[in-house]
Amino acid sequence: MRIAFISSIFLALMVGFSSVIHAAPSVEATEPVAAAQVESGAQVVTINLNTADEVTLQRELSGVGAVKAKAIVAYREANGEFVSADELLEVKGIGKAIFEKNRNKVAVK
Repeated sequence: MRIAFISSIFLALMVGFSSVIHAAPSVEATEPVAAAQVESGAQVVTINLNTADEVTLQRELSGVGAVKAKAIVAYREANGEFVSADELLEVKGIGKAIFEKNRNKVAVK
């Protein structure tokens, strides 16, 4: 009887650990969407235009709201990855003023 009880406890623990291991999110090696850089005491966030999602673009870039963030992602999906940060000027709604505000915040990797 004791052996059956101990075996049952052991089996329950193994099943519990197994489900925890399978439920854990997998870690993938992807490029970071944003990287923090410290320049003269102030922290500057650099956004990768080729991997950033709409929420990140909207949150981190000055003058970029939901519509412009969606336009950036749509441009990337239609034309492929950005080759240079200057290509951001090709996106509808992004003019020189917005680009200049964000020049130091955007990059392509």
